[in-house]
Amino acid sequence: MAAVTVPQLDAARRLVVKIGSALLVGPEGLRGDWLRGLCDDVAAWRARGCDVVLVSSGSIALGRRVLGLPAGALPLEQAQAAAAVGQIRLARAYEEALAPHGVITAQVLLTLEDSADRRRYLNSRATMQTLLGLGVVPIVNENDTVATDEIRFGDNDRLAAQIAVTCGADQLLLLSDVDGLYTANPKTDPTAQHLPVIAAITPQIEAMGGDPVSGLSKGGMKTKLMAARTAVAGGCAMAIAEGSVLRPLSAVAQAPGPRGSCPRRTRNWRANAGSPR
Repeated sequence: MAAVTVPQLDAARRLVVKIGSALLVGPEGLRGDWLRGLCDDVAAWRARGCDVVLVSSGSIALGRRVLGLPAGALPLEQAQAAAAVGQIRLARAYEEALAPHGVITAQVLLTLEDSADRRRYLNSRATMQTLLGLGVVPIVNENDTVATDEIRFGDNDRLAAQIAVTCGADQLLLLSDVDGLYTANPKTDPTAQHLPVIAAITPQIEAMGGDPVSGLSKGGMKTKLMAARTAVAGGCAMAIAEGSVLRPLSAVAQAPGPRGSCPRRTRNWRANAGSPR
């Protein structure tokens, strides 16, 4: 089993950050103060010479509000329509939050096929490398407007892990509404114990993954453990952190606790892909 190590964010050379819908979108819409705080951190990390990639959920959550669609699961066509309306607003929000720092953003929309097919994988990797080389912060999301169940990651935890491997990141941070893995769901089980470091992803660890409890998020702890498998197999350290504070990267970097070292990076284009083509 591959070891899971905790990133040292201050030492990151290339950092991928996944932002969940529940952090970015609230009952009243986009959480502008939180987004600006995150982007303040992104600018600070960029100023240190660290490349940053943001994998952001939120397009469907934003779009469904604009379209007046009900809460809960949506039919595929309505979810795709909500994604189309929300994605342009999501990209604009990041652009406006990072522009005052002189940071250029780019929108990158992907599906599972973009990693399952080698030619498309190499094309997307070349684009990401070029954007980062030009000092751009890519804002990545699954292309929910065209993705179906057969050609989708299904959650941005696994997408973020694949992006980390694709662009050769040494650190992956999943910002969520929980602060890591527990022995049970801490929102429903008061006896749940926090596990600060996972030495290996064993069947027992996988059994601790639960279903999502947020009304906006698709992924639960199971998908985060799947993401960890992908990330560490590609030599990228990963951590899960509670991200609701206004400067989430600074909070994680300054928090006391164990910090691990990143495994040696390997070239593994099929870390999270399906059957070879």
